Amino acid sequence: MFELDVRSRKPIYEQLIDKVKEMIMHGILQPDEQLPSVRTLSSQLTVNPNTIQKAYRELEREGYIYSLQGKGNFVAPLQQGQNESKRAELKEGLLRLMAEAVYLGFTESEISTLYRQVLDQRREENGHD
Repeated sequence: MFELDVRSRKPIYEQLIDKVKEMIMHGILQPDEQLPSVRTLSSQLTVNPNTIQKAYRELEREGYIYSLQGKGNFVAPLQQGQNESKRAELKEGLLRLMAEAVYLGFTESEISTLYRQVLDQRREENGHD
């Protein structure tokens, strides 16, 4: 379910955070679905449990998951207010990336093509061709 790149310069916990977010955004992990326990994921990935715990804590802090004492960690349903603040944060990040892309010579057409690639990828993953 989770694949990490041990040769990557990106820390393992950040890779795990990115992977969980990606799986939530692509609908692979559904709202209120239980995530693997820290112990289970730690043994599957042969990663220190503290690393998994750190990733889960950060995901919870960012509102992607919630934990229930004694039950585990679950995918958080996206609330409307939370959605608006995430959209504003993402818009700010996109503007920075777009400014860099324009600086590096990306054309409007190339950026538009990338956007369509993401849409197509989502359709394929959701079974809509």
